[in-house]
Amino acid sequence: MKKLISLLVCICMIIFTFVGCTKEVATILINGSYEGTAAGMQGPITVSITVEDGKIADIDFKENSETPNVTVVAFERIPTQIIENQSLSVDIVTGATLTSYAIINAVTNAAKAAGLDIDALKANKVVATPKEPQTWETDVLVMGGGGAGLAAAVNAVEQGANVILIEKGSVLGGNTMMAGAAYNAVDIEAQKNTMILSKAQKDTLDGYLALDQADPKLRFDTYPEWQEVLAELKADINEFYAENRGKEAGVDMPGFDSVALHMWHVYTGGLRELTDGDWIAPRIELARKFAADALDAFAWMGQVGLEASYGASAQYGGHPGTGTVLGAMWPRTHGFMSGAERIPQLEKVAREKGVTIYTETRGTELLVDASGKVVGAKAEQTDGTQITINTTKGVVLATGGYSANAAMVKSYDKYWGDDLSDRTLSTNMGTLEGDGIVMAQAIGADVTGMEVAQMMPSASPVKGTMTDGIWGDAAEQIWIDSNGNRFVDEYAERDVLAKASLTLKDGIFHIIYAGRGDVGNPAELLKGVEYDESIAKMVEGGHIWYGKTLAELAEASKTSAAGVAPAFTEEQLRTTIEKYNSYVAAQKDEDFGKDVISGAIDLEYIESNDNVGIAISPRKASLHHTMGGVVIDTEARVINEDGNIIQGLWAAGEVTGGIHAGNRLGGNAITDIFVFGRIAGINAATGK
Repeated sequence: MKKLISLLVCICMIIFTFVGCTKEVATILINGSYEGTAAGMQGPITVSITVEDGKIADIDFKENSETPNVTVVAFERIPTQIIENQSLSVDIVTGATLTSYAIINAVTNAAKAAGLDIDALKANKVVATPKEPQTWETDVLVMGGGGAGLAAAVNAVEQGANVILIEKGSVLGGNTMMAGAAYNAVDIEAQKNTMILSKAQKDTLDGYLALDQADPKLRFDTYPEWQEVLAELKADINEFYAENRGKEAGVDMPGFDSVALHMWHVYTGGLRELTDGDWIAPRIELARKFAADALDAFAWMGQVGLEASYGASAQYGGHPGTGTVLGAMWPRTHGFMSGAERIPQLEKVAREKGVTIYTETRGTELLVDASGKVVGAKAEQTDGTQITINTTKGVVLATGGYSANAAMVKSYDKYWGDDLSDRTLSTNMGTLEGDGIVMAQAIGADVTGMEVAQMMPSASPVKGTMTDGIWGDAAEQIWIDSNGNRFVDEYAERDVLAKASLTLKDGIFHIIYAGRGDVGNPAELLKGVEYDESIAKMVEGGHIWYGKTLAELAEASKTSAAGVAPAFTEEQLRTTIEKYNSYVAAQKDEDFGKDVISGAIDLEYIESNDNVGIAISPRKASLHHTMGGVVIDTEARVINEDGNIIQGLWAAGEVTGGIHAGNRLGGNAITDIFVFGRIAGINAATGK
């Protein structure tokens, strides 16, 4: 019996010792620093968590390539909520969905490495608690904090109005933050002083002079009002030729542009046939207001610190003069402050002038009085708090389009057919879902142009964003299929480019890039691009290919980039580039009739210079812009289904329709938001 008791004691001591050691090991496992990684929007996000006594005490980011101005709230709030609540079930941040999930997933992976109880961390859900309902009073309410909304708010407050601006997302900016620095405006001084009219451009102008108003392709039988614009354009061209008699295109004839030419490009660029046989075209009065006021609005942008470059100092793409962003149809594109800087600058100006700004506050309903006048709106904050905003003067809708709502785009579509699905990727911020259009329709606002959305051809095949690739001016671009052959006029409108690319295998094409040149001087050869930090990052991230020679570039294309590996041959690339070079030299594209053509590549220089090379970016079309929206007049007043003005309601930017019709020209969106954003803000403040 004593032996049995002794044996039991020994067993207990062994068990106690084992359990004690296990507890000690467990204590070691849940103290220290552990790393985890997850895929973010722009690349991997790596975190290091500090665990103290089994709890997450700190979160430090080791690797992160996300867009700072878009994701700043996510990087500040989510780690704080995880630590304070010891929870992996925290709310995502509006407008930074993918980044939010990536942060949570990275922390989850680090917590797994630490041996923490993941199920317990996920079960501890964080639930936001709404505050008491609130009522705010103001003169003017601006709904939407992108370019149009901020322009409206600043101009309204400059007229003496009290202004509140609400934004659905966690940060201001919307699509204006994501957009390139491309602003189209007729700039006669820039054309005269910094540009030379190329031979190809003169051929285009001569073609306009030869147009016959009876030509059925012009659709003047349906849209006779546009005949006057063609007549104006012909008069402008003839006057220009008379002023420059004796000068030669491509030598000493200055650049040309006019309001009528910009309007004509808006018309022909937006005139489209729908799948049901109907046609859609821009409204002439809106197009005229847009083109005529563009340069004044750009000058205002300069006054508020957006570094607008126009007149004799005009620049685009780092070169003097105006250029051509993809799908613009003419070199009238001006450069200004980048997206990462422009929204903070506009926000700074707005706040300094007295605009009250609320983010994470989503408009849900427009309020109308017994007479039908809009007198405010209802909104909801992300914690569920209900807000009522009463206005003495009215509301400006600037909530953007709905390209981030592919299902809504598909439901209206009469243009893309099977090329579009309710899962098509988008270049847009995730907050652009059509909220403002739906709210306006609920009080009787009319809509127009909802049948057509724009596909951006040169988007990332993986993300749908305008990232992870490199290219130059549209006049310089060379687009090739998987066999290394050109397949389209790269200077064409965006829908033409997208439709052509979507016929290719998996809808993927490739852009050859050998640096930027002076598009006003087609004789200038492109000398290649250095393998700098930005290029290296895209190559190493598996987004593009790069080679110091065509042989090296062809070899690189055997490895996957953006999910494809076309394995171009050196001969394919050389043949295509040399043929394109010959077209630039002749100023005539024998294959696709590219109107403005430049960007001949100096292969001899590049292949003999070890410091430069050529890059190729795989691309695929994704949803980019919705041309349809609420109907407005030239004073940005919203019109109802009976054709009458809805008192107290103005709208500007992508929430509106009628300007671009079936296709928006590249560089016209930023012009649109600032021209009509200013008009809407001024008129809302003054009651016009």
